[in-house]
Amino acid sequence: MKTGSWEQELHSKRGSRPGAVAVVAAAGTVAVGLLTAFVQASSGAAASEKHPGWEQSVRASRVPAQAAPPRSRPEAAPSSRPKAPRKVSRTISHHVERGAKGAGGGPSVALTLDDGPHPEWTPRTLDLLRRYHIKATFCLIGPNAERYPQLVKRIVAEGHRLCDHSVDHDTGMDHKPVAYQKRQILGAKKMIDKASGGAPVYYYRAPGGAFTPDSRRIAARHGMRPLGWVVDPGDWQRPGAEVILRHAQEQTEDGAVILFHDGGGDRSESYEALRQFLPWLKDQGYGFAFPKA
Repeated sequence: MKTGSWEQELHSKRGSRPGAVAVVAAAGTVAVGLLTAFVQASSGAAASEKHPGWEQSVRASRVPAQAAPPRSRPEAAPSSRPKAPRKVSRTISHHVERGAKGAGGGPSVALTLDDGPHPEWTPRTLDLLRRYHIKATFCLIGPNAERYPQLVKRIVAEGHRLCDHSVDHDTGMDHKPVAYQKRQILGAKKMIDKASGGAPVYYYRAPGGAFTPDSRRIAARHGMRPLGWVVDPGDWQRPGAEVILRHAQEQTEDGAVILFHDGGGDRSESYEALRQFLPWLKDQGYGFAFPKA
C-alpha cells in the first residue's frame, strides 16, 4: 500500500487542510497496522500448529532487548557424517578373542545367549551372571529388543555384548533372496540400536546357523562379525536340565563359544542347566571371554 501517493491525492481534492489530512493519514496508518497485526497473528497461529516452539519464540521476542554478551570464538560444528562401521572379518567366529585366558593363564570360553530379551529369563540370567562375575554375549531378536528396551540397556550397563539375531528368526534365511536377508539383518540392528541407545552391536548370528556369503558380507560391512559356536547342548529342544548340562560339559573345550538360550519361550530348563554349569566351569579352571570380534 503506497501511503505517500494516497496523501498527495487527498491534498489535491481537499485543498490545504493539513489538520484533516493528518487525522485521516493517522487513521490510515492505524488501519494498516491493524491489518498487518491481523495477518501476522493469523500466520503465527498456523505456524504454531506446525512448530511447537512458535509460542515460546513469540514470548521471547516481547522481552526487552539486553546488551549482547561478548561473542566468543565459535566452536567448530560437529561433523554430520555418520561414523563409519568398524572393520571386521566376514569369516564366522567360533572361538574366544586371541590371547584370552582364564585366571592364572588357564583355559577360557565365551558364553552366548540367544533369542532374547525375555521378560522373565533374561533378568534371571543376568542375575546369575552377576553372581559369578561373568560377561556374556546376548544375541537379540529385533522385535524383542524393541519390546523390552530396558533389558537391552541393562545388558549393556552390566558389561555384556550385543549380537544381532535377525528380525524373525527365520532358519531358512539361507534359501531366501539377498534383499530379504538384508532386511532381516539390518532391520534387527536398527531395532537393537534404538533399544540400547546406540551401543555397539559386535556380532551377527544367523538363525539356526543359516549363514550365506551374502549375509556374512552384509553383517561385516555394518561392523558385525558373523558369530557361530562350538558347544551346543541342545537346550532349545528342552530335553531336560540334566541332559543339557551333560551335553554342555562333554562338549566344552578351551577357547570354545558356547550356545545357550535366554529367550524363545520357556527357558526354565536352560536356566537350571546354566545355574549348575557356570560353577562347574569355574571349578574346572575356566575363565570367560568374548568371541573373536
